Amino acid sequence: MMARSFDAIIIGAGQAGPPLAGRLTAAGMSVALIERKLVGGTCVNTGCMPTKAMVASAYAAHLARRAADYGVTLSGPVGVDYTAIKARKDKVSDDARGNLESWIAGMDKCTLYRGHARFETAKTVRVGDELLSAGKIFINTGGRASVPDLPGVDEIPFLTNSSMMDLDVLPRHLVVVGGSYVSLEFAQMFRRFGSQVTVIEKSPRLIGREDEDVSAAILSILENEGITVHLGASDISFARQGSDIAVTFTAGKAPAVGSHVLLAVGRTPNTDDLGLDKAGVEVDKRGFIVVDDQLRTSVPGIWAMGDCNGKGAFTHTSYNDYEIVAANLLDNDPRRVSDRIEAYALYTDPPLGRCGMTEAAVRKSGRRALVGQRPMTRVGRAVEKGETQGFMKILADADTNEILGCSVLGPGGDEAIHCVLDLMYAKAPISTLARAMHIHPNVSELLPTIAQELKPLA
Repeated sequence: MMARSFDAIIIGAGQAGPPLAGRLTAAGMSVALIERKLVGGTCVNTGCMPTKAMVASAYAAHLARRAADYGVTLSGPVGVDYTAIKARKDKVSDDARGNLESWIAGMDKCTLYRGHARFETAKTVRVGDELLSAGKIFINTGGRASVPDLPGVDEIPFLTNSSMMDLDVLPRHLVVVGGSYVSLEFAQMFRRFGSQVTVIEKSPRLIGREDEDVSAAILSILENEGITVHLGASDISFARQGSDIAVTFTAGKAPAVGSHVLLAVGRTPNTDDLGLDKAGVEVDKRGFIVVDDQLRTSVPGIWAMGDCNGKGAFTHTSYNDYEIVAANLLDNDPRRVSDRIEAYALYTDPPLGRCGMTEAAVRKSGRRALVGQRPMTRVGRAVEKGETQGFMKILADADTNEILGCSVLGPGGDEAIHCVLDLMYAKAPISTLARAMHIHPNVSELLPTIAQELKPLA
């Protein structure tokens, strides 16, 4: 069979694929863009956009219940219409996906193929009955929820972050297995919708990659809203109990019996069914595609972007991967993955914004460091809003004055963190932040104050 020839093939229409198609076609190249599910990938369809739309609904319900705290009187009890919440969430996703599809359709020299792509050689890819060839191939296949090999898991109906988006009924009791970012966002939002919620985590604390003070503060936030959290859980197993599901853990503890179970214990790259072996593309022991600092795989002419390369698990890292690839290919601009600073947010309420090194990482590095911290109870804007849970923390190098990292857990933390992140990219010393004049009243106005009050990290 004769292959249809393109200048470039992009496998996956997530956050890196379509913008790269746009750049390549604008440069005059012919592009085949392949997507087996929905364009937009995880972010648009089952991740950021739909979940943050639901977080917004959960926040509205929570604030309405607190109306009296602000001197606001409601005429009756606060109710939640889950059907309307889902419809709003679906519209946000549908609109974003529709706009993306229209953009792709309008790209000159871009052909969208819908189907499952598999390599036949390092230069050819099959999609259904079509055989495509190109000198440049870009893999952007993302990841999916991991399903843990736990006793009884195959005998129960369980939910993942994806199938949660299709749920039509509000769970009576949601049992969440896993205590990291995705799980905690779902736990809090469904508690605010009215579900009973239990979180079961095998580690001794929540979100283990964060500092212990951050983990403890988030645990307190969740427990204050009536979420039951079990830490250090061992020997987790599942069994049907009538129409419910019993989650057994840690000998001697009563099982958590819920109407629904959400498994949120990590992600697996979508690389196991691409025929990568036929192309000679190297993967690591977890299935992530091995790439260099400019996202080139072990095979010349093949790149990997986004969650499938293990260099980040966020929409912003995936999009940045596209920018790095495009800069190197089209702009003669040698951008590298190692140039970027780790940054992300946890979208609980209040949110956590994080950039750079944690305190634990700084201690492990052995460098002399300075630290400054302030609770949200001493931040005027947080007090005015009646949202005083959380704190801010900044770390700096005592010898070079380099800003090492920052955590902002509190109202607007996901936005305020960029004050520090941008200075880190500018390689500005901590004194630059300390001397900055920020706008009052604002959560971020306390960042310069904290920078003026740094003390040696004990």
